Amino acid sequence: MYHNPVLLKQSVDDLVTNPDGIYVDCTFGGGGHSREILSRLSDKGRLFSFDQDLDALKNTIDDPRFTLVNQNFRFLENSLLMYGVPQVDGVLADLGVSSHQFDEADRGFSTRSNAPLDMRMNVMQNLDAKRVINEYEEEELADLFYHYGELREARKLAREIVHHRKTKSIETTEDLKKLFSYIPPHKVNKFYAQLFQAIRIEVNQELDVLKEMLVQAYNILKPEGRLVVISYHSLEDRLVKRFLKNGMFEGEPERDIYGNYKKAFELLKSKAIIPDDKEIEENSRARSAKMRTGIKV
Repeated sequence: MYHNPVLLKQSVDDLVTNPDGIYVDCTFGGGGHSREILSRLSDKGRLFSFDQDLDALKNTIDDPRFTLVNQNFRFLENSLLMYGVPQVDGVLADLGVSSHQFDEADRGFSTRSNAPLDMRMNVMQNLDAKRVINEYEEEELADLFYHYGELREARKLAREIVHHRKTKSIETTEDLKKLFSYIPPHKVNKFYAQLFQAIRIEVNQELDVLKEMLVQAYNILKPEGRLVVISYHSLEDRLVKRFLKNGMFEGEPERDIYGNYKKAFELLKSKAIIPDDKEIEENSRARSAKMRTGIKV
C-alpha cells in the first residue's frame, strides 16, 4: 500500500460539513483521505488535492469533481486562484511523510535502509540531505539538530560530522549512522529518528512551509470553514496548536476593546484527537499522530 491514511474517518468527519462544498486535501499522497472526502460530496462538490511528490501523481483519481495539483502546499492560495477558487469550505493537511516515501529505500527517509542521503519530498529541488551534511557549517548543523531534532548533544554531533567529512564525504545513510555507532542500543532508535527528522525538516523547509500553509488556509476558508491538521511531532503540533488558538506563531495576539484575545478559530474539541490502540496496532506510524480541528471565526 502506498500509504495507510491516519485518523481517516475522524478527520473527514470533522472536515466535511457541506456535501456541495469545495474542499482541499493539502497532502494527497496515496489518496486515502481524498477518496474518503469525495465519498462524502455530492455531484456539486469539488476537491482540490496537492502533492509535490511526482510519485503521488500515479495515484490520481478519475473523478470530475477532483483536481490534483502538483505543487507544494505552500502555494495553496495562488494555485486555487488559478482555478478560480478564492474560498473553500474546508482544508485538511496530514503532515506525515507517506509510507511510500519511507519504504522507497533510495529516497533516504528511512533509518532502516542504506541509501543515498536524499530526503527530498520534491526530487526536482537542489537541496538534499547530502548537501546539508557535507556543506553546512558546524554551527548550522548544531542549530538544526538542536531545534529540529531536539537533540541535546547537537554540538557534539555537528563537530563529529565536520571532522569526518574533512577526509571523506558522507554519501549514504549508513555512512552517517556509522559516525554514531557509540549510541547505546536502548537509545539508538529514538536517536536516529530524531537525527533524520532534523535533516528532513531542513531539506524540505517543513516548518516554514507549514506556517505558510496555515496562514493561507485561514485566508481561503469561508467563515465557519474548517481546518483539520494531523501532525506527527511536537514541533509541528506546537505551531498548529498556537495558530488555531490565536492565528499567530509567536508574540502576543491582539485584544478587543473588552480585553479579550481575538480568536482566529474556535476549536472543535479542546484536546487533540489521537488514534486508538486498534489503529496503532494496524499502523505503527499512527502512534505519534495528533489531530486538531479549528472552525474559522
